[in-house]
Amino acid sequence: MVSLERKLYLKKIKKDKIIINFFRVFIFIFFIFIWELLSRLNLIDTFMFSSPSNIIKTIIDLYKENNLFIHIFTTLYEIIMSFIIGSIIGFIISSILYLFDRLNKILDPYLTILNSLPKVALGPLIIILFGANTNSIIIMALLISVIVSIMNINSIFKSTDINKIKIVKSMGGNKLDILFRVIIPSNYLEIIDSFKVNISLIFIGVIMGEFLVSKQGIGYLINYGSQILNMNLVLSGISLLVLLTIILYSLILLIDKLIRKTR
Repeated sequence: MVSLERKLYLKKIKKDKIIINFFRVFIFIFFIFIWELLSRLNLIDTFMFSSPSNIIKTIIDLYKENNLFIHIFTTLYEIIMSFIIGSIIGFIISSILYLFDRLNKILDPYLTILNSLPKVALGPLIIILFGANTNSIIIMALLISVIVSIMNINSIFKSTDINKIKIVKSMGGNKLDILFRVIIPSNYLEIIDSFKVNISLIFIGVIMGEFLVSKQGIGYLINYGSQILNMNLVLSGISLLVLLTIILYSLILLIDKLIRKTR
């Protein structure tokens, strides 16, 4: 039987959640309302800042021209492929570095240097090596996300409870046993959390890649709109990108929530 204190506690949590969600939605709607109002009253320059109604009209026009879903699916494909490849590479390399501590120490300064390097500076080299195509966009996204993924997962591995590791060692377990029996099972939720960071970096990499080489995609829309000074198109692209970010991030949160329930 649930105690009165427990019921009050759960009720408070539910109430707080409702209040938080309400104000999240309210702030967004209020911002859109003020933006539209200022544009209609000519208090802001719609040429520079556009307006919500103009953005919606531009998106509808893209849909009527059969371009909307081409750009969305192009960017979505590049993001998903980059995320899957980047997550697998990051996890495998992190596992190898954990198993071979000397290699980890040798490569550590190089990982730090590569992480600090502005990846966009490598854009021309990537295009020469892989061509002006989707491959270059995915490579750009991987360069931005994989190093951070490796460093994050590596840090997670190192933070594992040392007592659990000692127990496996005392039973004759080697590093491979420790990795698969202690490190990964103890930290899989933290590893999933690192994927949340990874998806945001993937978005940055894909859009940067589309700025450089793409003829399709949301990044191309933003870049093309800026070249022809069409801020409606630029802000429509940004709006689509925000929507795509929310959807993919929500999917990761949903997967995270389902896994935590089964734990």
